[in-house]
Amino acid sequence: MAGRIRGKVTYPGVATVYKAGVGDGACSYGPSSDMMIAAMNTTDYETSKACGDYILVRAANGNSVTVRITNECPLPCAPGQLDLSEQAFAKLAPISTGRIGITWSLVSPSSVGTISIRYKVGSSPYWCGVQAIGHRNPLARLEVSTGGGWRQLARTDYNYFLSPDGSGCGKAIRLTDIYGEQLTVNGIALRPDVVQSTGVQFARH
Repeated sequence: MAGRIRGKVTYPGVATVYKAGVGDGACSYGPSSDMMIAAMNTTDYETSKACGDYILVRAANGNSVTVRITNECPLPCAPGQLDLSEQAFAKLAPISTGRIGITWSLVSPSSVGTISIRYKVGSSPYWCGVQAIGHRNPLARLEVSTGGGWRQLARTDYNYFLSPDGSGCGKAIRLTDIYGEQLTVNGIALRPDVVQSTGVQFARH
């Protein structure tokens, strides 16, 4: 169920640096409380499949930093390239360096809390967008409960899963990570633009 980015694989690439502002980006998470964040190149971003991934970045000088993917780095960002916030890049090399060779790999950190759910602005019983926030492992699938069972929702490039006819909006949600673990979440109200905690989290890998 993994996309291009898989566990236990080390990828070669380059790190560049950008001014991340408050930390918001293409993944639609909003401002970031932790500026250890990065933008993933479009190829590996893969229509937002990389959103929320935790990536360990290693430089040749021995320095390393763990970042969370919150944004997309469009062309000319090449496959394997990570555009790091200034705060994250500075953990590897002086910001003035601008560009360095790196390797990077997916990690499953212990220091994350529980997953939250947010319905998109404009969501109703007739149309909704659903977003999962704070998942420890890459999210492979989001499904909603309907009268006929579970329905998988399509993921957008801005990291919401859409139910265009409203089926399942406000019902139970099932999350699946790339390792196949499934978490079923009940009691999430259909309240647009409100971050609601689920109290659950995927296991570490």
